[in-house]
Amino acid sequence: MSDTATDAPDSYRVTADELRQFIERFERLEAEKKDLADQQKEVMAEAKARGYDTKVMRKVIALRKREPDDIAEEEAVLEMYKSALGM
Repeated sequence: MSDTATDAPDSYRVTADELRQFIERFERLEAEKKDLADQQKEVMAEAKARGYDTKVMRKVIALRKREPDDIAEEEAVLEMYKSALGM
């Protein structure tokens, strides 16, 4: 019975090593992403404990990522719809 690691051509071993490196890098990034998500949860829990509305905070954070013109257009349409409904 032959050992596939020793029988494999050198190019395959290099490719396998490179593949393993990519996978390990990705796994490290996933772990970092989870750590960041945990830290974000802690920030929101602290803000909530201090009396802030975290639902509104999340909306503000989402708005800060958008272009001001897009926000203004959406708000204008929202006001028009609310007016049409007598709100």
